[in-house]
Amino acid sequence: MSDRLKVHDIAHARAGDKGDIASVSVWAYDPKDYPLLKSQLTAERLKATFPKLLRGSVTRYELDHLHGLNFVLRDALEGGVNTSLNLDSHGKSFSYLILGLEIDGPELPSP
Repeated sequence: MSDRLKVHDIAHARAGDKGDIASVSVWAYDPKDYPLLKSQLTAERLKATFPKLLRGSVTRYELDHLHGLNFVLRDALEGGVNTSLNLDSHGKSFSYLILGLEIDGPELPSP
């Protein structure tokens, strides 16, 4: 049996943006939780979860030795921070969305 938890329960994120590309890195607090992130936080899942926000490609880079994932989100900022009418289109907004996703926690022993 496993519990559902939010990504922010086991990880933190950093983000940046340049033009119409956002980059979000998700880092496990504890290396033992990294396999959960790696198996459940995929580029395909992000694209399927946020189809109206992520109009371009989503590429995931795995940083196994650092227990982190880096996502590059193209065509995600409505043309970029300086050209968009959206007041909060910075890459950091995506880090909050990703950290709020639910994932299956580790298998727990039956009582």
